[in-house]
Amino acid sequence: MPRILMTRPVSIPDSLKLTRYSKLPELGPRVLFFSGGSALNGLSRTLKQYTHNSIHLVSAFDSGGSSAVLREAFDMPAVGDLRSRLMALADETVLGHPEIVRLFSYRLPKDDDDASLNKQLERLAQGKDPLVRRIPNPMRSLICNHLGYFQQAMPHDFDLRGASIGNLILTGGYLNNNRSLDPIIFLFSQLVNVRGTVRAITGDERQLMARLQDGTRVVGQHLLTGKEVAPISSPVQRLKLVHSQQEPKPEGSKLRKANRKLLASAELICYPPGSFYSSLMANLLVDGVGSSVADNPCPKVYIPNLGSDPEQFGMTPQQQVEALLHYLQADQEDPVAVSRLLNIVLLDSRFLNDVDADFKARLAELDIQLIDMDLTDPDQPEQYDNEKLVSALLSMT
Repeated sequence: MPRILMTRPVSIPDSLKLTRYSKLPELGPRVLFFSGGSALNGLSRTLKQYTHNSIHLVSAFDSGGSSAVLREAFDMPAVGDLRSRLMALADETVLGHPEIVRLFSYRLPKDDDDASLNKQLERLAQGKDPLVRRIPNPMRSLICNHLGYFQQAMPHDFDLRGASIGNLILTGGYLNNNRSLDPIIFLFSQLVNVRGTVRAITGDERQLMARLQDGTRVVGQHLLTGKEVAPISSPVQRLKLVHSQQEPKPEGSKLRKANRKLLASAELICYPPGSFYSSLMANLLVDGVGSSVADNPCPKVYIPNLGSDPEQFGMTPQQQVEALLHYLQADQEDPVAVSRLLNIVLLDSRFLNDVDADFKARLAELDIQLIDMDLTDPDQPEQYDNEKLVSALLSMT
């Protein structure tokens, strides 16, 4: 089926279009986000009021916190960010299943001893814990089955302190489905009536490796974010996927056919705010992502971070745009026109440094439109207002 690009003037925000979407969100537009982490969860909760057709391709390279414990034990992709996005997009109306959302959001106590934690996990897997008893069958049986599978596969010295029950259930489902993420993500999307499509950008077990300008090599997503260790003190020069933290040799990953189809179906592609390298750029390292973006003639929008992102050490907005284009172009057999990769930079310059004449001139040279408008929360000026941001994005569809 041929696809053509048609240009037309739009109003931002387009109140008529937004009203129409809010009345019939099941017919809302297919906006695709490359993301990871929790930065987009608030926006997702607002987004589902206007469309049930958004697409979220999530990086699965988290190597910190409880995800690190699961990845080390089972040599698997990270599931924590997938779980949190599923919960953010879950149906919160009376038709949804809040009891499943509560279970998926529950974490085991951090201060209990091993015996108490194992006993509670056993009660949950047997369906005897109140958190599980509230869930009607057959959903309760499905959940207990996957949690029980995890319990059987769990190493005897597995650290359950602070473990997310949702992550343990997804892990059990992953192991029970021949180490495949898609079936278990689809199943729980149905169980909680997820208002959109959530997929891992790849189901392969990979780690992030960054080479910094000072020559330092950083292996592991958690070492980039500045949350568990000190922030990086030199700009990122290069980002790659590697086999493992113990064996950091470069190893690529190919975009699956199902995700290619999702990219091809998008009516707008968004490079959203969030951790610049570990949440956004990480997705673009997968072979086939950049070419699939170029093949879709829909508008592509980049939204720079407000506030401070440790991963963007020393980067100006212009350098962010150049880095984004670099990783997208790296996937092409031959360089493609910038217009096939990025069309719009959407921002609020009142709270961003270096949005100057040089930056605007460079965008004009690249034929990228700058939309500078009020997008922030008055009470938290270093954060985007989710309603304003969703309104702006959906007005472009």
